[in-house]
Amino acid sequence: MATSPQDGSKPSSYSEVAEVTHLSHRKAPIEELLYYANLQLESYKGDGHQRPDKVFNRVFALGDEKDKNQAAEVNVVPLSPEDGISGRERERLIAHRALRTASWAAMFYLITTDVLGPFNAPYAFSTVGYVGGVILYALFGVAALYTSLLLLNMYLRLDSDRYPVRNYADMAGIVCGPTARRAVSIMQTIQLIVIVRAAYLMRLARSQLIPSFIGQVATIILGNGQALFQITQSNLCFIVCVVIFAVLGMVLGQIQSLKSVAWIGGASVYMNITVICLTIGFFANSPPNYAAANATYGYPIDPPAAISHVAIVDGTLANKVNGAMNMVYAWGGMMIFPEMMAEMRRPMDFWKAITLAELVIMLIYVTFGIVGYSLQGQYVLPLAYQGVSKYAWQSIGNGIMMIAVTVAGTLLSNIGVKVIFMVVVYWAIGFVISSAIPQVQTLQALIGAAFLMQFSYTFPPLMQFAFDVNVDATKAEPLQGGRRYGTIRDLDRGSWWDNGTWIGDETSSGR
Repeated sequence: MATSPQDGSKPSSYSEVAEVTHLSHRKAPIEELLYYANLQLESYKGDGHQRPDKVFNRVFALGDEKDKNQAAEVNVVPLSPEDGISGRERERLIAHRALRTASWAAMFYLITTDVLGPFNAPYAFSTVGYVGGVILYALFGVAALYTSLLLLNMYLRLDSDRYPVRNYADMAGIVCGPTARRAVSIMQTIQLIVIVRAAYLMRLARSQLIPSFIGQVATIILGNGQALFQITQSNLCFIVCVVIFAVLGMVLGQIQSLKSVAWIGGASVYMNITVICLTIGFFANSPPNYAAANATYGYPIDPPAAISHVAIVDGTLANKVNGAMNMVYAWGGMMIFPEMMAEMRRPMDFWKAITLAELVIMLIYVTFGIVGYSLQGQYVLPLAYQGVSKYAWQSIGNGIMMIAVTVAGTLLSNIGVKVIFMVVVYWAIGFVISSAIPQVQTLQALIGAAFLMQFSYTFPPLMQFAFDVNVDATKAEPLQGGRRYGTIRDLDRGSWWDNGTWIGDETSSGR
């Protein structure tokens, strides 16, 4: 049962919070969402935290502060988030508040755990060279930071305890409509099943259950299976190696609270850094793994060609695009950022976590990519720590990374997976996919091109534009027989997009 106002205890089931149907933002006008989101932001002032208006104004350059305030202003009398709701809905509202426990420092570790995985960085440099590698990583990183702040801006202006924004699909649905919500849900379903971690969230929408966040599992299972297969020197069947980690993911995927497992994120980050340092040391003291390079790329090994590394690689366009898409994969955690914000005690502090995390991540990716490519050249493997020639050193890297990657999958699975049997189902689907596509770099490039680039770089600016149009349209039309929710108006929407795009700007400028 959900939390009651009397006992103040935490909710016993996440699903009781997720299935808030009457308070769905899909049934509320944009003015009402803006109003309650503004109340939510005002409530943080009592905690001694400033609203991040100045930060967003500098980043987005959306005009002076007066116009910004006018854009979100609605004519209402003071209301409480709990006005006009039933006792059960009030219980759910309190239960939702109880889930907001994570700090921005915990989010820093979770973002770093989610995004940090630089072991394909040397491979990416080998496809485009030093110049292309540094430039592309920097450009992708800066663009990813900007679009992350766009998501945060929309989240803060739409989310409230009364109308919570719980995931990327919720945000897309509010600003672009139910079709966009379903499209984003489907893309997340495909993307997250194929890539890294297990997560699941069932949403109730117009009498049908829509899985809006399922889980990324295939690459974790595939990468760990390959690592174990290498450790056992092919003495253990590859399928058995893959099955072991599929079952392990089903068991560990039951953890639900971000706060209770955030410390594991720190352990995963430090294990990644440890393997990076060990890999560089191994590269410097052993030749490349020529046999693995021959199996992967077909390079001759008797005798092997000299190691080469160049500023600009003279390779095929397809190979360079493949490397660039692996770089996109480096910044591909953005589709779960709204889920992270939804569990923060003060979501407005998310900008601190994302800024610090992306600075650290970019430094690690570029440094490790340059050093790894310099030491191994064209022989570097897509998982760099598997490219050392000594078996004992391979086993050290594989052993640590099996733990680190499994921890990352466990951490991020708790963002959505709350139903035991669904965890099992989606790790099982990940097992099937990982067994069918046994090439890590090809899988990463495919998903990076098809989905990660859209969630990271295409959707946030489009959604920000749609959000601005919606907000401007609330000022452009007079009230003409629209429905009323208390004292907050819902406009007729025949020329909604027209007015929001052209008339709304004139209204806010006083012309």
